Amino acid sequence: MTPFGERLRQLRAERGMTQRQMAQAIGVSPAYLSALENGKRGVPRWILVQEIIACLNIIWDDADELQRLALQSAPRVTIDTTELSPRATELANLLASGIDVLSDDAIEDLRLRLDAAIRQSER
Repeated sequence: MTPFGERLRQLRAERGMTQRQMAQAIGVSPAYLSALENGKRGVPRWILVQEIIACLNIIWDDADELQRLALQSAPRVTIDTTELSPRATELANLLASGIDVLSDDAIEDLRLRLDAAIRQSER
């Protein structure tokens, strides 16, 4: 499941909507909505995210969060390290080969540390 799919499912459930009801309201099939929630589809189109926001009648902060999560929820990611250092290539390969065995806590720790390092580099 992607972060977008997880949050979408949570928002839909909070409003007491079934997948079928929501799918009909936003103009997609229930199977597509299920695949989107379960991370079996790629990043949704911007217009679909807007339809979801309108359907769920969510406020600004939740709408911004949902749009951000949509952009960060590609279930398949490719990293081109051609122009990067050998250490960067090693890091990308290590992550690709080992992410499936990491605990949620370990993933969250790495995510926070990487996010902090990126922000520090941007200054």
